[in-house]
Amino acid sequence: MLPIRSRFARLMAFPLAMLSLGQAALAGEAPAPADPKLLVAISVDQFGADLFAQYRPHFTGGLARLQQGAVYPSAYQSHAATETCPGHSTLLTGVHPARSGIIANNWYDVTLARADKRVYCVEDEANPDSSSKQPVVSAGHLRVPTLGDRMKATWPQSRNVAVSGKDRAAIMMGGHRLDAVYWWQGRGFASLAGRTLEADALAENAAVLAAVGKGSPGLPVPAWCGARARVVKAGDVGLGNGRFAVDADGFDQFRVSPRLDEATLDLAARLAGTMQLGKGAAPDMLSVSLSATDYVGHAFGHEGQEMCIQLARLDAALGVFLTRLDALKVDYAVVLTADHGGLDVPERLDQQGMPGATRVDPALLPGALGKQVAARLGLPGDAPLVYGDGAFGDYYVSRDLPADVRAKAITALADILRAHPQVALALTKDELARVPLPAGSPQDWSLRERARLSYDPERSGDVVSLLNRAVVPIATPGPGYTATHGSPWDYDRRVPLLFWQKGRAGFEQPAPVETVDIAPTLAALIHLPVPAGAFDGRCLDIDGGEVNSCSGK
Repeated sequence: MLPIRSRFARLMAFPLAMLSLGQAALAGEAPAPADPKLLVAISVDQFGADLFAQYRPHFTGGLARLQQGAVYPSAYQSHAATETCPGHSTLLTGVHPARSGIIANNWYDVTLARADKRVYCVEDEANPDSSSKQPVVSAGHLRVPTLGDRMKATWPQSRNVAVSGKDRAAIMMGGHRLDAVYWWQGRGFASLAGRTLEADALAENAAVLAAVGKGSPGLPVPAWCGARARVVKAGDVGLGNGRFAVDADGFDQFRVSPRLDEATLDLAARLAGTMQLGKGAAPDMLSVSLSATDYVGHAFGHEGQEMCIQLARLDAALGVFLTRLDALKVDYAVVLTADHGGLDVPERLDQQGMPGATRVDPALLPGALGKQVAARLGLPGDAPLVYGDGAFGDYYVSRDLPADVRAKAITALADILRAHPQVALALTKDELARVPLPAGSPQDWSLRERARLSYDPERSGDVVSLLNRAVVPIATPGPGYTATHGSPWDYDRRVPLLFWQKGRAGFEQPAPVETVDIAPTLAALIHLPVPAGAFDGRCLDIDGGEVNSCSGK
């Protein structure tokens, strides 16, 4: 455990630090960077390692700057349920979903009175005003503290601020003790129930309203994106040559465009300046989750002109954001990563010759599976028998059945799934509970072990199903939803991980580190005392030289 530096210790250390700086200068070495007063954690939703590798030669803005630091191009979201809420929950807690309790974006509680039985990951479902579609947002389901929570517990003067295009991303990165939190909601940025929007959020909302109210033409196409303007059909939807034009009052078009990230970063920079983050007596935490890459990926896939424009604009917007942080004149450190990766639309993958690229069989949807189970057991098929959030993942069997019949229904459901040619693995809850927690390199873990890290005894389904590689779990594509993620395969699990701080030497390391390593690494940078065993991850030495950022030497 790292001790807290007392004021006396800091004063005594000052002459020694000056001596060390002088010795480093005489030796021709760069001095070690100062302890950061502001930690900035950035998540780019659905920015997988494959996208990073493909586009990184073209970056000239913020992503180019961050590549001058410590670069882990292929880190792991190690668990199987590669969705927004679980992925973001790993970033600043330092623990896997099996420990945080955040197993999915949605899970099901078949004892709930509500008809759909669905629970949203950042919902206070005990609040009578809450529903799974219009939740009262809360961090109550997150069973562990975030780094910002830990900082505030140690240093009450610390500020913990989170901004995102999604409520679940803001809450999972920010945690329970937030001084300011905002996410995009419909026509502007919103916050927790009972909180008044501060001037910065009101100003950002007014700026967006003015821009969207009159509409915007399509965005310019960078020269290096032109070759991607090739149309492919996903069902009735044409993809590949979009430019993100926004009609008057087209707020959904605004959301599914680079403009959402630009507004999110603008609000984050406003808050950093107004709240004077990094200028207080204790270090501060600023979390920023950028959602547009995910929305663009779902709507248009990865390999068209749309994603190319999105990443070019993201790079530029991050450059502006970092320049605004520079203007604050504070020592800050940045980490950038993603909550998960993603997969392109199967129609384009099939043209590219990817084996097995296809859409999921509708027979794997919960309603269809319930009817198959009912037919096999001779049960009436009127009431819902199987609940779930799609054609893969956690399935829940109704508790309206007698206990012995319900046990047979669970067995039948598992058997039906195992027999399906698109299913790679199906385990009952009891079988999954018996799988040991994995150790060693996440790239070597079996499907069972990946699924085990997404298991919670209270929240996981009665049966968990994982689809074969390249099976996209969208049976029928439509506008805004043609491609997705959520699989246990590496195209969804691998994400870039970049650490940057002014004065810190850069290097690139292909080792398969994990996103749960972020929190212990940042904790070491600010000398935050953390109990042994608090993290599933480990501190990464992001200096890569004689100075060890994990030991403080």
